[in-house]
Amino acid sequence: MDYFPARAFSYILSVLFVWLVCMPRARGEIHHLSIENDKRSLIILEQFGFTSAGHLDLEVRNVVWSNPDEFPLPDDHLQYIGFFLATEDDWLQANRQIEQKSVGCVLQSPAIHLLFTFSRLNGTNPFQYNNTYPVGRPDRYLVMFSNCLGFSVSMSVRTCMYNMEGNTRDYLSEGKTQLPYLYFCFFWVYMVLAGIWTHVCVKQKATVHRIHILMGILVALKALYMFSEGEDMFYTKKTGTPHGWDVAFYAFSFLKGVMLFVVIVLIGTGWSFLKPYLQGKEKKVLMIVIPLQVLANIATVVIGETGFSDKNWLTWTQLLLLVDVICCCAVLFPIVWSIKHLREAARTDGKAARNLAKLTLFRQYYIVVVSYIYFTRIVVFALQIVTSYHYTWISELARELATLAFYVFTGYKFRPIPHNPYFMLDEEEEEAAVDEMLKDDEFEL
Repeated sequence: MDYFPARAFSYILSVLFVWLVCMPRARGEIHHLSIENDKRSLIILEQFGFTSAGHLDLEVRNVVWSNPDEFPLPDDHLQYIGFFLATEDDWLQANRQIEQKSVGCVLQSPAIHLLFTFSRLNGTNPFQYNNTYPVGRPDRYLVMFSNCLGFSVSMSVRTCMYNMEGNTRDYLSEGKTQLPYLYFCFFWVYMVLAGIWTHVCVKQKATVHRIHILMGILVALKALYMFSEGEDMFYTKKTGTPHGWDVAFYAFSFLKGVMLFVVIVLIGTGWSFLKPYLQGKEKKVLMIVIPLQVLANIATVVIGETGFSDKNWLTWTQLLLLVDVICCCAVLFPIVWSIKHLREAARTDGKAARNLAKLTLFRQYYIVVVSYIYFTRIVVFALQIVTSYHYTWISELARELATLAFYVFTGYKFRPIPHNPYFMLDEEEEEAAVDEMLKDDEFEL
């Protein structure tokens, strides 16, 4: 009897391993989920990388179900509703079996690791069940609930996943257990950078502009962001929950994200060190970026707190990626406008060499911004897909190293100094610059 629609499996497969593997982690590895009158055929509860000493504690309480369509059912129908574990390979094999109609429900597939079905519930209604399952085969697993009958199900689910290290529980997924120490290291790196930047600004206070103050604030926010994420992961590793550090993480994530895009836009426009004001179109870019960052932060909170089981998880994920792409594209336009403005100014004010130096600086910055966006969005994404789950921390290390390099480059190139070598040019360089400006006449986004 084919209880499970194959179309549902095809839909899940189309998004599952593109998004699930690469999504930000949920804030803690002990999860409480409330399901109310849910008829979904498949609910993805959690994802976790287990070692050979991994365990899953599963507790289900207040289980109530009903058959709203009142279809006739066999006596053993409750075996078609239950929980299971599956690796990527297990899931693909189970899906092939369903498409080939060798099994009618994923819970019947020998490929998956069946935890329990509703046929094992005992006692009076509402029912409950709890058990601890050792995971002997190390791999990255999905914890899923399957409802092949289309029943309306309500229940409270608690999952607790951990790996044993001697007598100690590690609640972080294999491959992520190194992340707290990684984030703390970067916290100290950014603290040192903030100290260096403060020293430079104090020493060169005569040439400090407002943009330099904002750049210092950005570095400080990045340091606090790294600290809060490190504390979040540290407490999750030890206890399974972040103990409130997720609130600090979301707050500093929002402030850091907004400040980063604002600083890139303002540097791209040349605000405060090339001109004291913003033009109308440049203000519009900021008016677009800031609300989008607010929306992105809301999406991040929803994704992190609700997890994969939420009905709107995929929608929020797509919204987050769309907002990020729009913001990344929007910040490039002010840089291009500045480049075109400098090229046009060189032809009219008789200062070709000085404008060529500025033009060179802004072109370099444009290339670096594009490279930073490409690496942190595309290359890191590819690393997350191709790297084994044992080495998830490598993609995070690559992301943070690229971010650090971007911060250092930006700070060095736009640092407050009284005699900028870009703008100290003689007459011969002036003539050479005129020729260069004539040869290099186009710059496209």
